Amino acid sequence: MAIRAGSKSFFAAGRLLPADMREAAYGLYAFCRLSDDLVDDAASPAERRSAVARLESRIGQAYAGRPADAPADRAFAEIVTAHAIPEALPRALIEGFAWDAEGRRYADLGALHAYAARVAGSVGAMMALIMATRDPDALARACDLGAAMQLTNIARDVGEDARMGRLYLPLDWMREAGLDPDAFLADPRPSPALAGTVARLLAEADNLYARAEAGIAVLPSGCRPSIRAAGLIYAEIGKVVAAQGYDSVRHRARVTTGRKLALIARALRTPADAAGLGAPPLPETAFLIEAVTAQPFLPMRGRTPLRPWYDVSGRVVHVLDLIERMREREAFGRSASS
Repeated sequence: MAIRAGSKSFFAAGRLLPADMREAAYGLYAFCRLSDDLVDDAASPAERRSAVARLESRIGQAYAGRPADAPADRAFAEIVTAHAIPEALPRALIEGFAWDAEGRRYADLGALHAYAARVAGSVGAMMALIMATRDPDALARACDLGAAMQLTNIARDVGEDARMGRLYLPLDWMREAGLDPDAFLADPRPSPALAGTVARLLAEADNLYARAEAGIAVLPSGCRPSIRAAGLIYAEIGKVVAAQGYDSVRHRARVTTGRKLALIARALRTPADAAGLGAPPLPETAFLIEAVTAQPFLPMRGRTPLRPWYDVSGRVVHVLDLIERMREREAFGRSASS
């Protein structure tokens, strides 16, 4: 998932956000990331279904103003209230987690876009709302960026996903290339046919990155460098995959710290360009935009403010740093034993 795999890129780009928006962005990320872990770390299908049900309940509690007594939940409840984030957006995210839990495969690109809309487009839309951007065209471009990142993530992790019994590549593309999805899952190996399929997916991601650029141009000026940096860093992952011969089975593409710094510098000096802002949204993301337009922003009245999430000792972001270090050790342990 992009939420988990994009931790380092997210925090590198997030440091460029204005302080108040950065806190809200990190709080949103905390809830999304820990929710992802809750489902992904479950040991059996039944436990994964139970984890999804618990997350749905926690979202309901947060929107009722009674969040679970955990830093991430309190952060989430405050953020969705302060920024008028429709409940349909985080519920779409959890639906995507449910699709992961059931091991769903995707028949074609449209089906894959529907998945990306839920696990990444929803997050892009929520981030836009945190940045006080509710224009439907800008939201469409935010969803494009989230979907592009998710497609990049899928292209990068083909081998890792396959070794866990997961397959996200469009099944019709695989068959057109002469690949049998079940045979590949049983014995994931690089091949020219697989490389062509990965290249095709990255081309679709690049198209979405280009579409997303216009939305960045209409964000508040202080937010543009961060979001552009996130897009550039993630798109660079695709370039590394290409440089490795589109072999995502034996290699996992990584962007070096030096390259990330260079891309951040580019983001700081790149002028905004809103050309193409009015392009229609992906059909699969339209429901997210409709949910926002149906809920106009209104000042909060008649409710007791929630306890500030940042009043909790041991910031959520520190928890996430610990999780990321644990994931790195786990990944190292798997590679050392293989």
